[in-house]
Amino acid sequence: MTQSFPLITAHAGSMNTEAHTLRSVQIGLELGADVVEEDIRVTRDGIPVLAHDDEWLTVERFHVNIADRSYSELTEWHAESGKGTVPPLLKLEDILPLVQASGKIVNLDLKVDAAIEPVAALVHKFGLSRQAFFSGCERERALLAQRLQPEMSKLLNTNVELFKTLPYREAMIQTCADAREASCIGVNIYHGILRQEFVEYAAGLGMPVYAWTVEDEALMRQYAEWGVHSITTRNVASLIRVKQAFRDQQPSV
Repeated sequence: MTQSFPLITAHAGSMNTEAHTLRSVQIGLELGADVVEEDIRVTRDGIPVLAHDDEWLTVERFHVNIADRSYSELTEWHAESGKGTVPPLLKLEDILPLVQASGKIVNLDLKVDAAIEPVAALVHKFGLSRQAFFSGCERERALLAQRLQPEMSKLLNTNVELFKTLPYREAMIQTCADAREASCIGVNIYHGILRQEFVEYAAGLGMPVYAWTVEDEALMRQYAEWGVHSITTRNVASLIRVKQAFRDQQPSV
């Protein structure tokens, strides 16, 4: 029986491009990623934007908080700086047409609870319900998303601290129980705490495992052999090579 290869998820800023830019999304899609991942925050006036951290760097090299400023205020500060061009703060709406046209999937990594409803509204606006899902949701955010937007697919993000304080099996069981409680479609786990027993246990519950963020080709191959559902990487080209080698070694049908 031929084993399928995991989905290839392009992390924000893949292939050494500037994260949270149109080019970062484009290169992931051009290289053949199945999924592109972007971090989402919300401005004071409720605009979902692409950003990992709440701080935004102005032209004067001052740090301001995205959540405390309107989108128009933040974009007014986009200009030339002494260290090069400050990239524009992109709206989530700016990249969704690319995803829509590609037919691929977008992984929306929510950094704040306030992103749940405006992001879901944009997903519906662009007709991307089957091409988008939430991540960035540990237990409480996942439960909140389920209450506010039950039709949106979402992953449960593993709580790394849980794996530091409990025996591995207990943490694994608790994580999968939390995912099922919040009606998650799978579990998003930092690869540094991933074990084969986790993948096998989750599979027994019908719970796909998404591993992040993997840059080493040997680990990519190992996780593929374990049967993870998705591998997130910045080095999309390497994962594409691993995929080809993996397929070449599969028995012919």
